[in-house]
Amino acid sequence: MKYNFKQTLLVFTVFATFFSCSEEYLEITPTEYISNADVAESGKTNSAITQGTLNGLYSMMINTETGGTSRHEDFGQKGYDIMTDMLSGDMALSLNSYNRYSAIANLLSTVDYTSNFNYMPWRYYYRLIKSSNLVIESLGGNEAEPTTDDVKFGLGQAKTIRANAYFNLAQMFATEYNASTPVVPLYKSSTDPVQGQATMEELYDFIIEDLNSAISLLNGITRASKSQVNQDVAKGILAYVYASKNESSSNSLAKDLAEQVIASGYPLTTHEEAIGGFNDIATPSWIWGFDVTLANGLDLVSWWGQMDYYTYSYQSFGDRKAIDNGLFSKIKDSDVRKGQFHASTLMALNKFYNGAKEFRGQRNIEDDYIYMRSEEMYLLSAEMSAKGAGSDTEAKTRLKQILANRFLPENAADFSYIDGLTGNALLDEVILQTRIELWGEGKSYFSMKRNKQTMTRGTNHVFHKGLSIPYSDERLTFEIPREEVQSNPNIN
Repeated sequence: MKYNFKQTLLVFTVFATFFSCSEEYLEITPTEYISNADVAESGKTNSAITQGTLNGLYSMMINTETGGTSRHEDFGQKGYDIMTDMLSGDMALSLNSYNRYSAIANLLSTVDYTSNFNYMPWRYYYRLIKSSNLVIESLGGNEAEPTTDDVKFGLGQAKTIRANAYFNLAQMFATEYNASTPVVPLYKSSTDPVQGQATMEELYDFIIEDLNSAISLLNGITRASKSQVNQDVAKGILAYVYASKNESSSNSLAKDLAEQVIASGYPLTTHEEAIGGFNDIATPSWIWGFDVTLANGLDLVSWWGQMDYYTYSYQSFGDRKAIDNGLFSKIKDSDVRKGQFHASTLMALNKFYNGAKEFRGQRNIEDDYIYMRSEEMYLLSAEMSAKGAGSDTEAKTRLKQILANRFLPENAADFSYIDGLTGNALLDEVILQTRIELWGEGKSYFSMKRNKQTMTRGTNHVFHKGLSIPYSDERLTFEIPREEVQSNPNIN
């Protein structure tokens, strides 16, 4: 049954109203319609109001224009997944009839601080942060130690969402982890004055503190829907945070957290599910997603409207997103993932699609959004083991568990080469399989950065065919947008 997040629409509408555009770009203390004290008092007396507000945050992650524009690329988290996949080079803009994403694919927008492609993620993530701060304050603040499950659940969700927003900002607006590098402003409450750029160390310390607190708060609590975060989601995000530091001690922590999520029992995506559409949050391997319903009002301006050939979409009208043909060539013919992509256009016609498979048939979106699934934790654990946080044997075991679901039993010999890999060759294979397995799911960019890769584009890109570009190239990292620079006197 679809879980309807619109049932608390009135609460979210009131809450979202005072987060609308204002003359000040980053308004820290909204004052119209409702006060912080009102929110706090409501949260204390009625947990349904708090959860309703949190449901509004989850809706913000899929709503259009949450990045402050009316662009058709502005539709929440999955829009930024497309942008970062294109920057990594694994997603090729292979035909560009309507000029969507061209500035990203052409590596122009990220070095132009006036570009909306810098403004949208900045505004989106800070909206999530501001909203999360208010929820946290309504439940007692950052240092609260609640005793009831309702308050623990609300506080744990809000801290996870806030930490995830800061982590995405850190990845997108900085080249790599460097403790002393100034990154983005850090707001720990809605009443903080306008801040300058926190250092990477300060930002990461706060993210890690938030997520560890959330893991404790969410312990033993059962969520109503996978659209909500739970302890496993918080652990998965924290695993990525530690992995991005690329230090021996943090790699060990990342592996331990990934293994804890694996131990929670999410099964691997089956051979059949790998070509089953990736459209249903009920899929057992999904850890976190969003249960999209007609009430959410999504249409052409959505992830499905950009990616699915069988939805009334840019994909079907000529703004094609395809797998890089160099990456595609590395997928073995007997691997089911080869069949996820159309043989000539290389669009993911058999990975992401509306179940009816009627050309341009879905106009009002009901297909769900995926944020995290079990394979991510297997691959991250394997990566950390290959980097020395475990053994080569452990890395191979996790990798082969995934591949056993991508090759039919009679073709098992086609991945037996894994047994002979060691050292850098093993790590390279884990990274390659991560790129293949999670293609189009918004994971390639973070992998590219934490593994300090140089990415070479294939010949099916409209822009920069054959370009080899290192992760550290300034064109692969976003610029703090003009609106923030002009309104924040503490930004240099």
